[in-house]
Amino acid sequence: MKRLAIILLLVLAAIPMTAGKRLTWGLEWGYVGTFFSGMHLNYFSPDGWRADETLNEACFLSNGEVYAHIGWDLDRKWNLSIYAGYCGIQKLHHSIPVSLRATRYFQEDEKGDRWLIFMDAGSGISIKSHPQEIFTSKIGGGYSLRLSSETYLNFIAALRGTYTHADIEYAGEMIPYDRINRNNAYGCSISLGISLSF
Repeated sequence: MKRLAIILLLVLAAIPMTAGKRLTWGLEWGYVGTFFSGMHLNYFSPDGWRADETLNEACFLSNGEVYAHIGWDLDRKWNLSIYAGYCGIQKLHHSIPVSLRATRYFQEDEKGDRWLIFMDAGSGISIKSHPQEIFTSKIGGGYSLRLSSETYLNFIAALRGTYTHADIEYAGEMIPYDRINRNNAYGCSISLGISLSF
């Protein structure tokens, strides 16, 4: 929860800078393909001995993601937004991430289509038997089609990194949280999405 609290504090600190700026909001949904994942587990088994497991593998796992966002156009080229939603993390669990995204637009004509790049980082909560904090970040870009004076349809692609904690099962039995010394899992993914911004 510490990272989530830090993000919220950063957002609150940014609010004064947004005074008089245009409020933006929208929805984003997409596909996530994880191509590399790993984990390091250290725990006490039901038999009483300590297990230490490390796994790194190239793989391909598919998930989906959906977000709502609200933010501010700081000027003609920059937008700062809060994203919150629901997504899958590999085969491990689902999560509710909250992140802060900075987007830079490139355009000659203010009323036309535009290219964009963005970067975000945030935290959130995993949805599993022992809910724990996650960390997620993205860097990517895309193309934005202007549908009306304040409505855009965005096509985006990004590289996503996640850090989380997996439930640990041994011989069909779930390991209690108080018997786990280390429970680190991470993944690198590509994300392809579409969004509507107003």
